[in-house]
Amino acid sequence: MSDPHLTPNWSTSALLTIDVQRDFLSEAPYGVPGTTEVLPALARLTAAFRTARRPIVHIVRLYRRDGQDADLVRRTLLAGGAAIVAPGSAGSAVAADLLPPDAPPLDPDLLLSGKPQPLGEHEVALFKPRWGAFYRTELHELLRGWGVDTVVVAGCNFPNCPRATLVEASERDYRVVLAEDAVSGLHDIGRAEVTGIGVGLRSVQDITASLT
Repeated sequence: MSDPHLTPNWSTSALLTIDVQRDFLSEAPYGVPGTTEVLPALARLTAAFRTARRPIVHIVRLYRRDGQDADLVRRTLLAGGAAIVAPGSAGSAVAADLLPPDAPPLDPDLLLSGKPQPLGEHEVALFKPRWGAFYRTELHELLRGWGVDTVVVAGCNFPNCPRATLVEASERDYRVVLAEDAVSGLHDIGRAEVTGIGVGLRSVQDITASLT
């Protein structure tokens, strides 16, 4: 029997794609294994949310070349010259398969100021400075403004940013779903851990059918 406090409300849901940027794709020098491989599922998921006219937020990282305001674990790497999702670089762009037609390129100045960048109808990009998508961002205010109470999380790379985002969403009393075949780095221990905090594990096919 489903728990009424955890059951997704698809008519008031939003999709969060996490760090699906060119520099994090599997084949990139600092890419995350498995990320390119989930792009087809991510593309189906974003298309389904657009068709359902539900909001999509593409959460992105932007690392300044001097490592300023990056995670501590990344600062030495960045200060040593590694160029990863540098503001304005081709590698910082969201993977094209996920974007609506005629989406503008990312505006690094706008994003680094903390403001969402419109990419299409009910679709924006939003910069996050750390692992979780809610930390030091306007995400919660955006979602509440749209009347969202259910979030679907997908993207790159489960042990880090998606997992942190799932926890932060749960802390804010969202009904939370992980698109388990549209996230890289997911493992059985992680499945058990997030299920224990009330996250629902759903396939892209199941989510798409529920939206329609």
